Amino acid sequence: MANRAFRSMLFLAALALPATAAQPEETIQMAIPQADFDASFASFEALPPAPEPAGHVVDLGAIEVPIELPPAASSIGSGVASYYGKRFHGRRTANGERFDMHAMTAAHRTLPFGTLVAVTNPRNGKTVTVRINDRGPFAHGRLIDLSRVAATELGLIRRGHGTVELAVLDR
Repeated sequence: MANRAFRSMLFLAALALPATAAQPEETIQMAIPQADFDASFASFEALPPAPEPAGHVVDLGAIEVPIELPPAASSIGSGVASYYGKRFHGRRTANGERFDMHAMTAAHRTLPFGTLVAVTNPRNGKTVTVRINDRGPFAHGRLIDLSRVAATELGLIRRGHGTVELAVLDR
């Protein structure tokens, strides 16, 4: 009941407001004396030069930026490489991810998953870097199974296999 009476009093008080309070802000003009306006913009003096740094200062011009060298590779030998593609595309690999024949991946019997390996075709000198994500190859005499895109870049697609040299990349 008291709440209703309070609301009624607020309503009546709002009705009693003078009409000038409802005017938009654009029509209200304030008189600002010109002298106060000009005095608000004081002239600034020039700043003194910055003091010379003391103590341990690094001259950025004397720093030589290190050149990023390609990762070092340790050869693990050569052997026959083959590839696998469409038939295995989308299936799970030994590390649990899905095989993508368009990714630079490979299968190796003993190298840890995630190892980067430089695979070189000595016949044409082309090299690709693949990531080990599967186990294999299970065909006798094969050293590594490459994804289709890696085998294409090395030039192994037509024959289906070829001799390659492997080197593990240190990162």
